[in-house]
Amino acid sequence: MTHGSNVASVADKVESHPILQNGARAGYALNGFLHLMIAWIALQIAWTASGKSADQSGALQSLAGSSPGRLALWVAVLGFLALALWQLASAMAVRTRGQSSQWADKVKGTSKAVVYLALARTGLSFARGQPSSSKAQSADFTATLLQHSGGRLLVAVIGLVIIGVGGYHVVKGWTKKFLTDLSENPGILATRAGVVGYIAKGTALAMVGILFVTAALQNSASNATGLDGALRSLRQQAVGPWLLTAVGLGIAAYGLYSLARAKHARV
Repeated sequence: MTHGSNVASVADKVESHPILQNGARAGYALNGFLHLMIAWIALQIAWTASGKSADQSGALQSLAGSSPGRLALWVAVLGFLALALWQLASAMAVRTRGQSSQWADKVKGTSKAVVYLALARTGLSFARGQPSSSKAQSADFTATLLQHSGGRLLVAVIGLVIIGVGGYHVVKGWTKKFLTDLSENPGILATRAGVVGYIAKGTALAMVGILFVTAALQNSASNATGLDGALRSLRQQAVGPWLLTAVGLGIAAYGLYSLARAKHARV
């Protein structure tokens, strides 16, 4: 048996462990609640010009404001960490045998693991009373890249990749491809929430990518303001509050789908 087969075999055992599988389901549920909170903040921005951040840090900051909320943050950290480990084990369990589609599954699973690890890290900082701003982190990261030779090109590439990911989400929602992530049909309401949610989230991600591309073209890190900046820029458009309301409701739909996914996920 080759070294790659050994790794895949161990990863398969880790992936199928009941504790990790239940933790992954909890992670999906927590991700759903997080998106519902982001959606609520987006609606507040649309109609009251709220100063809260419509992104992960804004949602986590809302939780950090009370003792029960801080306890929930610790639970969220464990849930996101479990989901990240499950995604990583799932990716490593794929036996590629040189097939490009299987390599793509590995890359996608590993990328998701990185995202959930980042969420766990951000949640931990808020739980420990050391809040951080996703908007500021995005701008600082972009500023660091722009200071180096070729940095503008790299920022533009990052933006194009995010736009591509956003487009993938839109297609995944429109074609209902997300149903392949589930072990069974979640029902018509959850399916419709998935369609609307994936399209809305994809649209929001594409807007974030556009901001990165704009930052590269203008050589200005202040344009790369993440999800919060993307949603606020939407509000500045004609009939902006209505557009932002539509996107906010779509993000809420994604949150509801994620709650259904926690029960029906293929883990």
